[in-house]
Amino acid sequence: MKALELIAASTFDLVEMPTPEPGPDDLLVAVRACGICGSDIHGMDGSSGRRIPPLVMGHEASGVVEGWGSGVTGWSGGDRVTFDSTIYCGQCHYCQSGHVNLCEDREVLGVSTPDFRRQGAFADFVLVPARICHRIPDEIPFEEAAFAEPVSVALHAVNRVRITEGESAVVVGAGLIGLLVVQALRRAGCTNIIAIDLADERLELALQLGASSALRSDREDLLEKIRTLSGGEGPEVVMEVVGISPTVELAVNAARKGGRVCLVGNLASRVQFPLQAAVTRELDVLGSCAINGEYPDALAAIAAGEIDVKALTSCVVPLSEGASWFARLHEGSEPLLKVILRPG
Repeated sequence: MKALELIAASTFDLVEMPTPEPGPDDLLVAVRACGICGSDIHGMDGSSGRRIPPLVMGHEASGVVEGWGSGVTGWSGGDRVTFDSTIYCGQCHYCQSGHVNLCEDREVLGVSTPDFRRQGAFADFVLVPARICHRIPDEIPFEEAAFAEPVSVALHAVNRVRITEGESAVVVGAGLIGLLVVQALRRAGCTNIIAIDLADERLELALQLGASSALRSDREDLLEKIRTLSGGEGPEVVMEVVGISPTVELAVNAARKGGRVCLVGNLASRVQFPLQAAVTRELDVLGSCAINGEYPDALAAIAAGEIDVKALTSCVVPLSEGASWFARLHEGSEPLLKVILRPG
């Protein structure tokens, strides 16, 4: 099979690899679409330590069942399928208590660290445990089904803050996940959503996708404007979807007393934190990690048009052009959101 392999930092090669053989609990999936994730862009240069070459990346994918292991039931050749990015054991305390995203032996598709290596879906075929797979509704094209993973990430983050109908929210960061969070908040019942970013084109898109207001983060009166737009006290909920010190500080300072702040972005491993603001205003500060059962809801939301993924698709290109698109995304000079690679 053909695969786009990261062979060294920021260096790719389209290589020929053996088609993997399914283990007893695996599905062999013929990949039809796989999105380039922001974590792939930040990882390919070696800075994150989670994309150690050689590696086939890619975890936002969809395709059809090509083969299966001896222990797999309920799947047939040609079935349309997508899958979680988290590979969980199903046996540890966290899995047994319903927190598979916190699995003690958690691995991630298309990721390699000093502890594990899982080949991903930038290839003609990918091997995945059947337990993480989900059927694609007939009305969803493969390119849209590949969004099920990031949509699930956004839904999980919004589930963490337990929205009450009519609440206000701020979304700090209007990148791909931030724009999905905007839509997930609206779907959950938020009636006043303020999007914050530095890119005007992303703020315009946030308004199209359900934000009530859009503010540039370099405004001198940003906090004052946020409070004005949210009843004078600030929003009940703030979603931080970047993960660097200035945006975390903004998120904490923007929330009203007794509000909830959810940290979704994690660009930096460490940030400065406004501890006194969080303590004296008694904020609930939550982390959100990956996905914990949101896949069926994500597929339903895409199928119903409740979350628009077409508007976030920059282009669909052949897998053979993947290296050049990785370079363009890494350079960051174009207003690209989601680039989807199509094998075959």
